[in-house]
Amino acid sequence: MTRSMPPIKIPSERNPLFVVLDNIRSVYNVGSIFRTSDAARISHLYLCGMTAYPPHPKIDKTALGAISHVPWSHHVDACDVVRELKQQGFPIWACETGALSQNYLESPYPSPLVLVFGHEVIGINPLILTLAEKQIEIPMAGHKSSLNVATAYGIILFEVLRQYRSEPG
Repeated sequence: MTRSMPPIKIPSERNPLFVVLDNIRSVYNVGSIFRTSDAARISHLYLCGMTAYPPHPKIDKTALGAISHVPWSHHVDACDVVRELKQQGFPIWACETGALSQNYLESPYPSPLVLVFGHEVIGINPLILTLAEKQIEIPMAGHKSSLNVATAYGIILFEVLRQYRSEPG
């Protein structure tokens, strides 16, 4: 078990979004996610398990300098991070295809929010899925049942931000 994280404060210049990457296997996807995270001004990116983390030349190649603009940390176990964030009162939503998943366009996104993205082939750790309040997915019409994780990340992240901008106040 990792030591407890300090209470989290959301800086006013950042969006109230926290992202947990659970065992993302592609270093290039991690770099792309850094770049998208910078564009979205997320509050924190938790790189967990086998997910690559800076410094890494392949992350740098796709992140194009975004690493220095995104608050991030590396953790051995995503379950520990998710448990801690949940204990601090953050809603946890898993981005995962499956029988319990709802269309990502059909739910109002809470603020703040923790989004979890998982391994490109085996998905999110099942224990994390039990900790999540909701599972969301992007509907697929083709032969493949999922998108590249970095692509899905951008689609979902910017839907959250669209909804945040349309909220009164």
